[in-house]
Amino acid sequence: MPDPGERLVNLALFLAKTPRFVSAEELRGEGLGYPEDQDEAAFLRMFERDKDALRAAGIAVDVDEDGRYRVNRTRTFAGSLTLCAEETAAIRTAVAALAVDEAFPFAADLTIALAKLGQGAAPPVAVATALVDEDPRAQGASAALAAEAIAARKLLTFDYTNAKGEARLHEAAPYGIFFREGRWYLVGLDTSIGEIRVYALKRATHLTVNPVAPRTPDFERPEWFSVAEYSLLPFQYGPEPFDAVVRFSAEDAWRAPRLSGGNGVIEEQPDGGALWRVRAGDARALAAWCVEHGPGVTPLEPAAIVDAFRMGLQEVLARHDR
Repeated sequence: MPDPGERLVNLALFLAKTPRFVSAEELRGEGLGYPEDQDEAAFLRMFERDKDALRAAGIAVDVDEDGRYRVNRTRTFAGSLTLCAEETAAIRTAVAALAVDEAFPFAADLTIALAKLGQGAAPPVAVATALVDEDPRAQGASAALAAEAIAARKLLTFDYTNAKGEARLHEAAPYGIFFREGRWYLVGLDTSIGEIRVYALKRATHLTVNPVAPRTPDFERPEWFSVAEYSLLPFQYGPEPFDAVVRFSAEDAWRAPRLSGGNGVIEEQPDGGALWRVRAGDARALAAWCVEHGPGVTPLEPAAIVDAFRMGLQEVLARHDR
């Protein structure tokens, strides 16, 4: 079971990425760290303490007339914080590592923050990071340019090659970027079809911010937009979405809520295992994801994923036999 600190972080992140009001019972069932065998009264006491802790940290939690909860983003702010020497050293080390990572697009901002954090403290320990899985300099540069376009609300054009290998020029109103499992992604309104799309920046080249009237915004981002709603798992991006079923063994069922990232539906099984029904877009990527997070994580449907999973295991075995 997650410790209280991890449970608080899970609760805060879930509320922050969910725009609607949710009930306490719904939160209890989201795998945030509340004990499953806890009685109702004990759960409510723990939940009340957690809400108080979030509010004390500056996170505004609203309650509607039905007793459901939601984070009020306009009233949420950072509260005062005092760090001990060990905490300061850990943060300085993490910040220093990211500041020199080619794949991190906000190095300048981090460097300024590092200079302000713990002035007079010992230099941070030298630690290397590797955020992205391939071509870190290119992905970092693309993410930095996308962030510039987002801040200025200027249109962004780029050449993009999709999962089928089809390449064409895109123009998008960039709404946000996010990072997940070794890749930077852009979320934006594709001007040619009038729909919001997610683009893996490793597939994008020749990014150009609209140079016309640089101080005049090209678009306004909708107030309802939340980049968290588009931060899917890597295998969920693809041209032809399909339904998949993944099994977690009894020993690994506890990992299902965390690995699912809030996507799909998790069904407990009589043997203690769990079935995860999730929408996917790339069969090979889902198979690779199962291999990466296994053993104990096995695809069941459709057949194309099962075949790709077996091939992936054979490739892994072949590498270790060399």
